Amino acid sequence: MANREELGLIRGARGGQPHAQLELGRLYLYGSAGLPKSLPTALHWLERAAQQGCGQACELIGTYIPLELARQSPRPLAQWYEHAYDAGVQRAGIVLAHLTLEQNDGAAPDQARRAKALRALEAAARDGVVEAQCLYARYAGSGAASAAGAAAGRASAARPVAPAAPAAPEQVSERDQLWAQGDWAAYLALALPQARALAPAPSAQYGAHAPAALTPADAVLLSRCAQALEHTAGAPDDIERYRLLAAAEHEPHAQMAVGLWHARMRVDGKRIPGGAGSANFKKAIRWLSLAGEQGLAEAWYALSRIYVKPEFSQRNIADAQTYLERAAEMGYRDAQLECGSNAWRARREHESNDVRAIYWLQRAAEQGCSEAAASLQKIAPRQSASAFGLLAAGAHASIAARQPLLGARLQLAAVFGLSRAEALLLDVRSADQGHCLVIDIRASYGRSKRRLVTVASEAERAAIDEALRQFAGIDSGPGGPEGNYRQRLYRLKTLLPEAVGCDEPDAEGFRLAA
Repeated sequence: MANREELGLIRGARGGQPHAQLELGRLYLYGSAGLPKSLPTALHWLERAAQQGCGQACELIGTYIPLELARQSPRPLAQWYEHAYDAGVQRAGIVLAHLTLEQNDGAAPDQARRAKALRALEAAARDGVVEAQCLYARYAGSGAASAAGAAAGRASAARPVAPAAPAAPEQVSERDQLWAQGDWAAYLALALPQARALAPAPSAQYGAHAPAALTPADAVLLSRCAQALEHTAGAPDDIERYRLLAAAEHEPHAQMAVGLWHARMRVDGKRIPGGAGSANFKKAIRWLSLAGEQGLAEAWYALSRIYVKPEFSQRNIADAQTYLERAAEMGYRDAQLECGSNAWRARREHESNDVRAIYWLQRAAEQGCSEAAASLQKIAPRQSASAFGLLAAGAHASIAARQPLLGARLQLAAVFGLSRAEALLLDVRSADQGHCLVIDIRASYGRSKRRLVTVASEAERAAIDEALRQFAGIDSGPGGPEGNYRQRLYRLKTLLPEAVGCDEPDAEGFRLAA
């Protein structure tokens, strides 16, 4: 539940204060003790701050909001990524290129923005960003890039270029495309000669001392060659040599592969079939930690599997949970599923664990995890529309004009299928958890049960925000302007006589509030 400071930010953000909107968006980006991490909610508030000219909000959008979420937004976001790129956020330039160059909605093209997107891709491609190289290779010669051609050509002509340089980007791009397609044999046909030149022969010291001329791009090449050779049953000595050289040069995927090899296991903790020798968990932890610190979520997940192994002498469940949550926060689907399942099993230890379970299962389901989606259906099933909910759907707009608070409650009943008692007694502020609603009226209505309802769309989020706006600064308890349950029920029946008899009898289960 949000603390007093966070509640103040929420009130300020809903009141249109850009600083409060920025800080609230920042809290939802990282999560806090009272507010869950939620990128869609963070984007909602950061965008509202950006609309009021907040440059920091643009930079946070460009740095943390992924392309997939930007594509799902019903509002155009390219302008915020453009502002972030202008402020020096390279990642924002790549997302800007996707949003600008891939648009096919028939809108008039913004030639200046397209030119800037091409320049952003060119700069990122020169820095070795594979995604930018592939996208630049696709659009650099297309009609989408024609407006940027003259400017890019002048910029290229101003730089001294070696004679062999023009052919290199095409070769790299072709390799990257083959890698992305999983065509291991074709990738090796192009990349293996260079890998052999970089690592000509093994020696007793190759695992400890990488060649001084090995660049980050070379390390990526060796790491990928090792993975491709593994897929095609290549020579184990070559695989080990390339992988160790790349790991020594801080290539994260190679570091993770070396760590898993020392642990004799796969990412999920299962032992490698036919793996010879005993595991060296000390070395495995070192390499996996290095990979995780470079942003590889799978490495943290693998570490969590090591710390729960019975054969590991330093087995520690608390450390395992820490690494598991770290992987989940970085977006690793299997970790999110396990975090959700663990929180649900621990709901008897603390009632709010079911809220955490919903949060992690939603994140996993958004990435296509069918097991998480099935668990969500069991934990927070969407009930069929109640008779009262159907009645509220047609009446809340007219009632809201005369009784705004009652109208807000009826709107929530219509959107979330609340019963009459739930709609009249729900404390909207405490019920809102960002990603779900906690429907709990047991203190006032004895025969009710605590249940959760997921917030699954922007329309549902907007309905909650509107209700929160109506109840801002108002006591929603029996001593407030709405009165107690009987007074609310009388007011409802006066304005909506059809509500008589909906869902439940008036007296049964009702517990008079003190």
